[in-house]
Amino acid sequence: MTETGDRRPLASRNTRWAGSTARWMASKSITPNQISQASMVAAALAGGAFYMAGQTVGWSRIACLLVAVLCCQGRLLCNLFDGMVAVEGGKGEPDGPFWNEFPDRIADLLVFAGVGYGIGMPGLGWAAGAFAVLTAYVRELGRATGNPSDFSGPMAKQHRMATITAAGLISMLEPLWGRYNQVLTIGLGIIALGAALTAVRRSRTLILRLKTL
Repeated sequence: MTETGDRRPLASRNTRWAGSTARWMASKSITPNQISQASMVAAALAGGAFYMAGQTVGWSRIACLLVAVLCCQGRLLCNLFDGMVAVEGGKGEPDGPFWNEFPDRIADLLVFAGVGYGIGMPGLGWAAGAFAVLTAYVRELGRATGNPSDFSGPMAKQHRMATITAAGLISMLEPLWGRYNQVLTIGLGIIALGAALTAVRRSRTLILRLKTL
């Protein structure tokens, strides 16, 4: 089912731990924009760690992959809490819409380009990043034409991060079957293809909506 609306549907937003953390952040001098900006830092660290993982072996590679997947999840936490602090915490800022969207586009590029260079396939990394940006572009184009935001998959932001996180974790075990960077290559390929399909699906939905206006 296509998920639409002006705010991404997230089950974690309704959890007790998320609410408590967001309230704590809102009570401090932490702004939603700062949280959004921190997501780019987390993504840069993830991309750098993925790159380094492709240049090392053994425990050093495992450590790099662990840092990478943790930073990917850190990026998602920033994406969760910036909105909660802004909306539920009542700390929204005039330039909030920019910081809500721009860091996400940079973050996708940083993560996937880092993976691509790490596995020796930079073109695949940039393709995954480009298609990820395209999915967001189509969503925002829909909003600009007066339609609700389309957060449908199969490779929306949370799906992309879940896929690369899973690939990073499984990659730690690759030496057991004598492989190296195979899982990350497959994962990045799935993200690129899935993001392209997502952009096509959202485009089709938008065209149909525009025709019914």
